Amino acid sequence: MEVTKALAALQPLYNQDNIELVTEDGQRVRGTVRSMKTTQALTRPSVKIQRADGEIIKVPFQVIVEIIDHNPSPEAEAV
Repeated sequence: MEVTKALAALQPLYNQDNIELVTEDGQRVRGTVRSMKTTQALTRPSVKIQRADGEIIKVPFQVIVEIIDHNPSPEAEAV
């Protein structure tokens, strides 16, 4: 996924629980978006996800193929 597309999709999900990222190799990481690094010298833009067990996983934007928000939508809560 392009860095700009991944950043745009992840920005509103920052610090939210129950977010799942799927990578090119099929790995799935589910947890809370903790950090997004986009403009640091000599590093690849990435997102850090904190899993339920407390482990923090760093996923480069380039390997993300899908972003899934498992949180209920506001419309579903109103019903």
